[in-house]
Amino acid sequence: MKTAILTDSSCGMTQKEAKELGVYMLPMPFYINDELYYEEVDLSQDEFYEKLLNDVNIKTSQPLPGDVMDMWESLLKEYDEIVYIPLSSGLSGSAEAAKLWASEYDGKIVVVDNQRVSVTLRSSVRDAKIMADKGKSAKEICKILEKTKLESSIYIMVDTLSYLSKGGRLTPAAAAIGTLLKIKPVLQIHGEKLDAFAKARSVKHAKATMLEAVEKDMKKRFKNDECEIAMAYTHNPEDAEIFKAEVVEKLGISPEDIVMNPLALNIACHIGPGALALTVSKKLNL
Repeated sequence: MKTAILTDSSCGMTQKEAKELGVYMLPMPFYINDELYYEEVDLSQDEFYEKLLNDVNIKTSQPLPGDVMDMWESLLKEYDEIVYIPLSSGLSGSAEAAKLWASEYDGKIVVVDNQRVSVTLRSSVRDAKIMADKGKSAKEICKILEKTKLESSIYIMVDTLSYLSKGGRLTPAAAAIGTLLKIKPVLQIHGEKLDAFAKARSVKHAKATMLEAVEKDMKKRFKNDECEIAMAYTHNPEDAEIFKAEVVEKLGISPEDIVMNPLALNIACHIGPGALALTVSKKLNL
């Protein structure tokens, strides 16, 4: 069986990186002033943040049915089956919709909902490709990825509260008070939800909070099993590199072992620029 691995750009990879990995990727759609754009097709990272910072009306969207099924049809000309790993069902309706569409393909399309996004989704896509290359079927790959879906966490330091307020996760009054007190909230994505994790009074404190949380996960949740550390950021690569050096020193790992990508734009849209994310995932025994 020839098995294709397909994801969407919420994993944070570029099309070039996906090609190098040997997987396929759908660009996520965005509506900007009601006009349709596709990530990395006609909407670059810089263009997205320029519009976001100028308070242009940006709406996220799940992949469009025609785009998804056109990709499936194209891949099935070359492959026997497809493992499709979209954005977490807790953050989008992509997975649920795709499962409905896949029911028309006689089991050739297997949709994985392992509730991940950004660099943690990227690691699942990579693992799926390794398993496919070793001969595992689409159903076997799906079973493993969904069984281990909660063995990962993302911790995100938010630089500004305005985008959380705009998205309805904070009241304008709470955002104003938080801004006045210079609070840097740390959010967590673990499974379905993007939730508040801690409140920090400075970037330094927020970084320390994320590092402490990752260390705790490694020791208590994963019992010192082998873990993968990854990072993401929103429009602040220089700050991310500085934090990466701090992570390397604190956790005693090699810089080459840390994957770092821009945070998915459909997450960045809701938390704004200047964010830093640190993730930990238990490595699969493949």
